Amino acid sequence: MIRVYVSVGSNVDRETNVRAAVAALRAEFGSLVISTVYASRAIGFSGEDFYNLVVGFRTDQPVHAVLERLRGIEAERGRKRSDSRFGPRTLDIDLLLYGDLVLCDDKVRVPREEIKRYAFVLGPLAEIAGELRHPETGRRSGAHAGPVCVAGDRGHVLIDVDRLVA
Repeated sequence: MIRVYVSVGSNVDRETNVRAAVAALRAEFGSLVISTVYASRAIGFSGEDFYNLVVGFRTDQPVHAVLERLRGIEAERGRKRSDSRFGPRTLDIDLLLYGDLVLCDDKVRVPREEIKRYAFVLGPLAEIAGELRHPETGRRSGAHAGPVCVAGDRGHVLIDVDRLVA
């Protein structure tokens, strides 16, 4: 089975949508590894802070089937793909890693570029998979996250993750 990591974010009815996302991921994929939930500022637009976390799971589903299920979970929570790239989100679930697959086609790009770019992805990923090596760079997730976390851009720990995602 393939180890998959996804980022989960919401800045609209955040607690409800994050809870629903985790429940849907658990129902679809079974056992999950879940990072701490963080609050982070909206990037690219002025809006409410996001709740962000990273979730890991194993699956034997093909990458495009996983992506379609993630899109389905987003749609169930009211996400419209036609919305602006930078704007409020009921739910945003991005496929970060699908094993060591490197793929770029008209539907998916894995590994996702945000792994190397944004603290709200780097920090939580490093927390639950710090020894994991990036399929393209060969660097550990923790190695990508280090300078960002030191700079203090990671956001802040929110609430007890068990209470939020239970």
